[in-house]
Parts: sequence; C-alpha cells; structure tokens
Amino acid sequence: MDSANRIPRHVAIVMDGNGRWAKKRFMPRFFGHKQGVDALMRTVRACADRGIEYVTVFAFSSENWKRPTEEVSGLMGLVLVTVSKYLTKMVGEGVRVRIVGDLSQVSDRVRAALDEAERSTRHNSRINLSVAFNYGGRWDVVQACRQAIEAGVSATSLDEATLSRFMAMNFAPDPDLFIRTGGEVRISNFLLWQAAYSELVFSDCLWPDFGEKQLDEALADYARRDRRFGLVSSADQLLTAKA
Repeated sequence: MDSANRIPRHVAIVMDGNGRWAKKRFMPRFFGHKQGVDALMRTVRACADRGIEYVTVFAFSSENWKRPTEEVSGLMGLVLVTVSKYLTKMVGEGVRVRIVGDLSQVSDRVRAALDEAERSTRHNSRINLSVAFNYGGRWDVVQACRQAIEAGVSATSLDEATLSRFMAMNFAPDPDLFIRTGGEVRISNFLLWQAAYSELVFSDCLWPDFGEKQLDEALADYARRDRRFGLVSSADQLLTAKA
C-alpha cells in the first residue's frame, strides 16, 4: 500500500500540556483543561474525516487524584459541562463514546454523566471514542487478571489471547499510532498492554493547540514507518543474505 494512503485504524492520545498552556497565558490551569476539550472535539472530528475508526484518549489517570483538590474538583465538573455541551453534537456526528477505567471512585453525578454519554451514543458507528477515565495501564492488567481468575481460567490455560479478553479495551484493536503532546517523551502508564507494538509520536505542541495540522503530521510520520511487530523486515533479510 502507498505510504500516503496508510491510515491507522486506532489512534491513542495522551492529551498533555493543558496546564502549561494556561500558565503561558497567566490563566488558571482549569482554563487550559477547558480549551483541551475543544481540542479533543476537533481532533475526533478530524480523525473521523480521515477514516480512523478508533480514538482513545487519556482524560484522567489514576495518578491524577494526587493533583490539588481544586484542580481535581474542576476536572470532575468539566466532565458534567462537557457531556451537557457536546453530547448532542457527538450523537449527530456518529461518535460512539465508551468509558474505560475504574469509576468506583467518582461521584454519582459524574458516573451518571459518563453513563449517559455511553447510552446516548451506543448506536453510532462512524468513529469510536474511548475515554480513559481514572485509568492506569497497571490497573488494567491487574483487573484483567482478577477477572480471569474469577471466571475460572486456570494458570495453565492463561495466555495472551485469553487475558486480552479481560482487558478494558477488549472491544477495540490495539492502537496502531500512539501520540503524546506537550513535549514529554514517555507513555505514563497508558495502555501498557495494548501499546506493545504501537508506533510512538511525541509532539511539542501543547494539547489545546492540537488540530488538523498536528494530526496530519503524526499520520504522515506513521505512514513512513516500517511496522515489523517484532519481525525481521525485508531489508534486514536482504542484508543478512548478502552477509
């Protein structure tokens, strides 16, 4: 396939840099998170326009509870505002929303809003938006193991394929492309199991500034990659043969 036509089926995104974006403008961190929601909506729309089937974003990690109480409270309130403001648009644009993570720690109001987002969009199929909320990659592996044990899977029959069925993202293919904005070069406990063979792209762009230009740059980078999945490439085989 021509590299210009290689579009990932699943894109995962760590939306980093909201707080720094706000700080540069002498505004509270919450304002950066609010602008980050707008960036998410335009990015999901752009992904759908390019034929990407799945987008998974890191909205709130299990480590984010350690942030200042005021910021955490603001983020929870932002969930309510986001669902209220954008849910009708997402329904109309064919976005199916799924929430992945441990919702046992969030308030009843926030849980109800997230449930409503899933329920209202469950019949949509243009693009799948998975929102990782109170999620951590290590938590995901542990909860999958616990589910497997509770389901009666024996130690001798437990393999990668079996455990994958119990992972939080078992409804989606593994991400082909993993994007992190904000200039940090790490995956921060996001989709540890699923991103084993993802192509990684790190951008200096702060998330609220992310848009079609930055997405297309990441997609172009992805299209140039030779995805091997641990296998020897044809070029390496040729060099080995000549040696």
